[in-house]
Amino acid sequence: MEFQVLGPVSVSGSDGPLPLGPAKRRSLLAMLLLRANVAVSVDTLTEALWDDEPPLHARTVIQGHVSRLRALLAGVDASAYGVELSTRGSAYHLELPETLLDAHRFEGLVALARRATDPGDRAALLTEALDLWQGPALAGAYPSPLLRSAAHTLDEARLAAVELLADTYVVGGEHERAVQLLRPETGAHPLREPLAARLVEALHHAGRSSEALDAYQRARQVLSDELGVAPGAELTAAFTLALGPDSAPVARADAPQPALEPVQFRPNLLPRTPRGFHGRTAESAALTAAAAGPDGPVVVVTGPAGVGKTALAVCWAAGRHSDFPDGTLYADLRGFSDTSDPEPAELLREFLVALDVPPRRIPESADAAGALFRSLTAELRLLVVLDNARTSAQVRPLLPTGPGCVTVVTSRARLAGLVASDAARVLALDVLATDDSVALLTRLVGERRTAAEPQAARRTAELCGGLPLALRVAAARLVELPALGLASLADRLADERQRLALLAVEDIGVASALRLTTAHLPVDAAQLFTALGHHPGTHVDRFSAAALAGTTPPDAARALDCLVAAHLLTETAPGRYVLHDLVRLYARGQSHDPAARTAARLRLYDHCVATALSASEAAEPGGEPAFMQPHDFQQPPAVRDFTSREEALGWFAAERDDLALIAAAARAEDRPERAWRIAVTQWPLVVWRVLADWAPTLEAALADARACVDPYAEARVLTLLGWVLAEEGRTAEAVRHLRVAPELAAHAGDVLGEATALVNLAAALPEDEPGAAETACTRALALATEADDAHTRMLALQHLARIHLGAGRHRQAYEAAEMALGLGPEHEAVARRVLLRTWQGEALAGLGDTVAGRRCLAQAALEAEQTGYDAGAVTALDALLRIADQDELPELRRRHAAAHARIRER
Repeated sequence: MEFQVLGPVSVSGSDGPLPLGPAKRRSLLAMLLLRANVAVSVDTLTEALWDDEPPLHARTVIQGHVSRLRALLAGVDASAYGVELSTRGSAYHLELPETLLDAHRFEGLVALARRATDPGDRAALLTEALDLWQGPALAGAYPSPLLRSAAHTLDEARLAAVELLADTYVVGGEHERAVQLLRPETGAHPLREPLAARLVEALHHAGRSSEALDAYQRARQVLSDELGVAPGAELTAAFTLALGPDSAPVARADAPQPALEPVQFRPNLLPRTPRGFHGRTAESAALTAAAAGPDGPVVVVTGPAGVGKTALAVCWAAGRHSDFPDGTLYADLRGFSDTSDPEPAELLREFLVALDVPPRRIPESADAAGALFRSLTAELRLLVVLDNARTSAQVRPLLPTGPGCVTVVTSRARLAGLVASDAARVLALDVLATDDSVALLTRLVGERRTAAEPQAARRTAELCGGLPLALRVAAARLVELPALGLASLADRLADERQRLALLAVEDIGVASALRLTTAHLPVDAAQLFTALGHHPGTHVDRFSAAALAGTTPPDAARALDCLVAAHLLTETAPGRYVLHDLVRLYARGQSHDPAARTAARLRLYDHCVATALSASEAAEPGGEPAFMQPHDFQQPPAVRDFTSREEALGWFAAERDDLALIAAAARAEDRPERAWRIAVTQWPLVVWRVLADWAPTLEAALADARACVDPYAEARVLTLLGWVLAEEGRTAEAVRHLRVAPELAAHAGDVLGEATALVNLAAALPEDEPGAAETACTRALALATEADDAHTRMLALQHLARIHLGAGRHRQAYEAAEMALGLGPEHEAVARRVLLRTWQGEALAGLGDTVAGRRCLAQAALEAEQTGYDAGAVTALDALLRIADQDELPELRRRHAAAHARIRER
């Protein structure tokens, strides 16, 4: 409900304006409103309603109008708003909350504006005050002398506010806005010199000096024509200013205003601290450090849903009352909830009421209320906690300005905008360590239960992923069901299909929290999050994410950034992202379209194969691809490029576990043609890390190849598996596989595959079969020569050199190695080049040139060490130790032991 006198006298209810009737009734209401909450005598009302002699029945007329007003007010249930029109003897009394009358609100806003120190805040308050005006004051009322005088007073107050707003614009450098404000006002009030003077000044400061002089001349002419007077001091000073160069405007002195009343008590709007809060000692100390400083710091506590941001902020704030003598304010911004965001004006009103500002003095608009809040907090030492923010825009209107104030914001988002605009400091919360998780669980369920089952308590904490929300819900399950043991709960949580359901009680749970987070994601980020649920592995980059979502890597990168900002992903290394286990389970449950899942997985499989082939070419340039692609292979639109061997091998090593999971998923989905390729395409890492337990991976790939009923696939897997088994010392198994592989390759028409299998067979055959090994290598060399493949020829010659060396044919060994080295560029096939130079060094030593042999072996060992080929380093150093000088042995043994240690560490 609202009563208006700043314009037409009117009353508005929930359904719009009320029909007040004739001018006399409006005049009576206007008089009661202007003297609200004070008894107004019938004589005063009579004076307001009639100019000269009132009629004999004036009292009766007034009674009739009062009766009709009472009926109108009763019809809109005005008493519910605190409005009541009563009789007090020979007078009438209108009880009216001051906030319902526009004139009172106008007066309060102007008073607040005069006390505001910031030009922007002052302008906001004055603008809201002037927006209350709908025309000349008391329009529609009877123009009795009493009401004319009252209207003049109100209109003068408005013009004074206009002048103050114009001054504020000029001081703030907004000269054009001042001109736009003053032009219509000087037209409506041509004899008001202060308005004219301000227009002249504003035009001058806006760089429009000729217009400023014209405005002065018009004002001077009007004063002369209408009043016969010359311009006064203020207008003359403005004219003098306009004649000179522009200079900084000087603020006019306002009349002194009463100071805002100091806060009479210390408000504390914090919610109760959560029970069982534990740990976060380092984070609390970091929050204290971030909140220190003289500049009114803003601290953003950010982290994933359920990580305990609110608990940390509230518990920290509860222990800081002595640091903030003017109180603690708290607001839940509901940024991630099912309810709508609270309006800034609503929250500012709560803050201002808590700071003891009378409700009638609180502006309705958020801008004006924010200006009052900033003015009031400028000298206070206040703590403000803004919980659950979604955007920086939600936070900014609620920030205090005092250097002694501290604002703590909690959010699932990073709020980078707040960092940019307000130099906010960021404290990122991670999940709890296992020990702290167990301690929190103990606090919630009691030490007796966790002490009775310590291992189960630890396992439960681990299955909750260190997420405080999950731990609290798990504790609620245990408290709800006293007979449920920790071991039983852990067993149930271990089943991924029911884990999220178990971690929910009533409307509280991990899935609910994540739903509210994902609900506010941009469309592309939400789609990628759902696509990540199809990922059988644990890590993604922009290329694998693009494959899953069916988009481009740049688009995927932008969406990944959104998910990181929402704490749904963690960037564990530049460009490499991981989902928390519980988030992964939630994402997995978001897609219910089997076809979409199948398509996403197939794109992922082909992405893995294409990327691994790209990495293979960088790790071992010049070699043939590890296999042909299946007929339905989908080449990804963009494949990662690798610029060095180290980068490629690093990718293989980092992705090994995920590639195993992805191959297993392909196997489970009856995609064996993808599964064996995902395994075999890692062959460069197998070569460089041969003793890293590759046999199980390749044995699974062999089963996949046989499931394809494809001799080509089986031969390719057997060739690599046989070599790995031979290196592991499982010679009989290796030879058995490698005797079959060439036959299968020949049957499949795979000439280079047959040659490679024969080379590996030669390498695996025991030393007592040198003839068979040489025969296999010779046949392989012939096949590679026929196919004109330098890479495979080099491989065959490498092993022929080794066989010749073993047979004591040093000259032939040297020549075979020399021929092989001449087939490939220096930068290609590092592992092979290391071994060839090792055989050359041994051959030279065998030929009697020990110096040249040592030099060749030293070169091979150094290159192996520099490139990370530790198996090759061990081989070269073994040979070098046999022919080195005595004084070289200690250093060579140290290097040999170090290479062995690096192999064992893998």
